[in-house]
Amino acid sequence: MANANAHRAIANRRTSHGRTYAGLVADVDDDAFAAYVGQRLGEVPGVLAVTLGGSRAEGTNQADSDWDFSVYYRGAFDPVGIRGLGWAGEIFPVGGWGGGVFNGGTWLTVDGRRVDVHYRDLDEVGYHLAEARAGRFRIERLRFHLVGIPTYIVVAELAVRRVVYGDLPEVEEYPEALRRSAPRRWVTDAGATLSYARTAHAAAGRVAETGGAIAAALACTAHGVLAARGQWITNEKRLIDRAGLRHGDEALTGLRSAPDSLIRAVEQAEALIAAAVAPFGMPGP
Repeated sequence: MANANAHRAIANRRTSHGRTYAGLVADVDDDAFAAYVGQRLGEVPGVLAVTLGGSRAEGTNQADSDWDFSVYYRGAFDPVGIRGLGWAGEIFPVGGWGGGVFNGGTWLTVDGRRVDVHYRDLDEVGYHLAEARAGRFRIERLRFHLVGIPTYIVVAELAVRRVVYGDLPEVEEYPEALRRSAPRRWVTDAGATLSYARTAHAAAGRVAETGGAIAAALACTAHGVLAARGQWITNEKRLIDRAGLRHGDEALTGLRSAPDSLIRAVEQAEALIAAAVAPFGMPGP
């Protein structure tokens, strides 16, 4: 009934051309909007379930935050069906974002609100859920992410999602095996990154490379800290803050091309990371 009411509330604002005036949906509350989008996406052939994710699902959004939805399907899926909903925007093919777990999506405007839709193959999601429960994962490169994304991100999406259409498997808790394996992997990567930066870049006075390595090491460590806590993360936007590593900015302040200055910055980052992981019984870099 909620979905039907939401659908009617927005549909009643349509023009004679069947389109919706941007901004006229402002008086439709967020729950109704989520229900409406979920219902419409559920009409796309092949879609079995739709979730609301990101900050909107977690309740940490700002007023102007975009809306992150995922459509779950099994087997073949043709995103052209989303075009038939009549929403303006860009629709990418499956695999259009480089393949891997982030295998494509859309950037849309729905009644004046920014909406992203991600494609999720349930067979792939099930595989990565089993892998996460066994403590196994890969790290894949993804645009806009400093150190890429872990393949267990699709499991994290299941854990923090809000189902707005259909049914999905439950993620009961953060897998214990993943809490053991992921921190070691991430912190090892952080240490290796700083070690290489010290000799290959800092000692040679390369500011950009040294600064980039420190930022990457902090992001890796943040992933490790959150995994050790058993806390899911679905993107890097608040990754470093959630891990309590914002003071790592200090290591990047006032970088100069003098090798001694850059080496000190690397050592400062190493000390910050060591302090962050010590409570979990892990050695620092």
